Amino acid sequence: MTSPSDQTSGGLAALKAACGRLERAIAFATEVPGAILVVVEVIVLFTGVAFRYGLHSPLVWSDELASILFLWLCMLGAVVAQHKGGHMRLTVVASLLPQPWRDRIETFSATAVILFLALLLEPAWEHAVDQMMITTPALQVPDTVRSAAILTGLTLMLIVALLQLVQRAKLLDLAFSVGIVVACGVLLQVFLPQLEDMENWNLLVFFGFGVLVLVLGGAPIAFAFGLSTVVYLEFMTYMPMSIVISRMDEGMSTFVLLSIPLFVLLGLLIEMTGLAAVLVKLLSSLVGHFKGGLSYVLIGAMYLVSGISGSKAADMAAIAPVLLPEMQRRGKEPGELIGLLSSSAAMAETIPPSIVLITVGSVTGVSIAALFTGGLLPAAVGAVGLVLVAWFRSRREDVSEAVKASGKEVLKTFVASVPALALLVLIRWAVVSGVATATEVSTIGVVYTVLVGILLYRHFPLKRVWPMLCDTLALSGAIMIILGTATAMAWALTQSGFSQQLAHGMAHMPGGATGFVALSIVVFAILGCVLEGIPAIVVFAPLLFPIAHELGIEPIHYAIMMVLSMSLGLFTPPLGIGFYQACAIGRVEPDKAMRAIWPYMAALLIAAIIVAAVPWLATPHF
Repeated sequence: MTSPSDQTSGGLAALKAACGRLERAIAFATEVPGAILVVVEVIVLFTGVAFRYGLHSPLVWSDELASILFLWLCMLGAVVAQHKGGHMRLTVVASLLPQPWRDRIETFSATAVILFLALLLEPAWEHAVDQMMITTPALQVPDTVRSAAILTGLTLMLIVALLQLVQRAKLLDLAFSVGIVVACGVLLQVFLPQLEDMENWNLLVFFGFGVLVLVLGGAPIAFAFGLSTVVYLEFMTYMPMSIVISRMDEGMSTFVLLSIPLFVLLGLLIEMTGLAAVLVKLLSSLVGHFKGGLSYVLIGAMYLVSGISGSKAADMAAIAPVLLPEMQRRGKEPGELIGLLSSSAAMAETIPPSIVLITVGSVTGVSIAALFTGGLLPAAVGAVGLVLVAWFRSRREDVSEAVKASGKEVLKTFVASVPALALLVLIRWAVVSGVATATEVSTIGVVYTVLVGILLYRHFPLKRVWPMLCDTLALSGAIMIILGTATAMAWALTQSGFSQQLAHGMAHMPGGATGFVALSIVVFAILGCVLEGIPAIVVFAPLLFPIAHELGIEPIHYAIMMVLSMSLGLFTPPLGIGFYQACAIGRVEPDKAMRAIWPYMAALLIAAIIVAAVPWLATPHF
């Protein structure tokens, strides 16, 4: 006879299994149209480019249709990222705790996500209804056709988050999390008069303490920004919550951001079709037989392919499997390999077509072509620093079994790599010269890579196409939802008057422009550790760029310095998430790599200081 406890346990297991099936069904129903949208976006944009440049007969509706589809792609991608656990988050702190507390914090972060999504459903509905009165100029359809994507995405994310909570959370942990949320609400209500009397110092409570607790607790960065913004506006202002949705809409709808999913797709295609492998092979044939030769190959390969995929993890994953085994066979310590891999990825953050630089241009109005031009030499300075460290640390490397490639082999490898080199040259030349926009070039690059993979390299595994489209969808959604919530947070900070106070305080820093740049390097390095590049840029770049301008700092130079500093933080242990991504890709314990990374990061810090001291390096005139 079955006991009541067994029946309860069996019923709970059945409920969790049913929730798992429903979650997978929703994910599949979202993934299919989302992945199709990735392909449709490429077709629509490439058709527009072909008619504009090839037939000299622009399609007036193509960009508008692409913008409508783009918002749907972003929101469906965010749903898929929620299902896969792909939203950017910091898990280092939680991983240091005992398992019971780790589970409790995980439940709390999931509860915070659900609270944020639930609070935005009604404002998202109001926003979609309000947009009904606006008609798009070319297609003549209500703008609700586009803005309804936000309502749909938030609703599906909420359902998926609830289903995940049922499957994974323990009742005690859930009660603990709900108790904390209720207690925070009560405390805010009780101390509301004191918070109002604090004036803008109350921003530290919401956007300092609140965001920090959520991020360190493992909540996805996008939702940490969003929840802090919603709570601040609810308690401290009379603003309607629909303003959060409209700011998110604005943050995700800039046309230049259309290039992000396309560059993500392009990066995955370069790896899948073998273009990355032939570039590595070319570099290996040239310098692979020297002491430290493969280290130079790794640095050079990251310089060539970095920035195209939109993900540092994807960049490292394209290079590491090709080089790391052979480097280890030559006697390189595993930790040394990860130190070099991490620092190379950090060095290459300003190399075009960098998603981070595209984001900077989008939120500040600075020319993206100028940013792409300005990013090449600073990265080269960092690469030289890494080469010097690699040379010094490779003096005892055993290369007795390394075979120098013959001239014939080098020529053969070069010929094989010409299509890949042509792609990299085409992308960077077209955007830097202003011949085409980043979105147009990314579209051409995708089509070019597909044709080269099929016709020349004859390597286009169809079984990998669907996973690649789904990865593009999820990564794009994770990036864009951060841009949306960070835009809302930046708007709240600006409306509070914080930007004016910050401008006044930093403008009167000792040392003038020099002191401001030095402080910016430190601040953005810290932000890079905690927030990664894109969210930190969206929140702080609009606040700090006007100050830099007032102090006479050239915008391109300041932007490059900002990105270099954040890349240092992103890959510096113990908090830099990029460092742990490198460890995961190389299958090396972080403790082993942590000891080896410091000389390389010191070289990058020196390179950043050199770039800060010599503005010409970031603003070359060619």
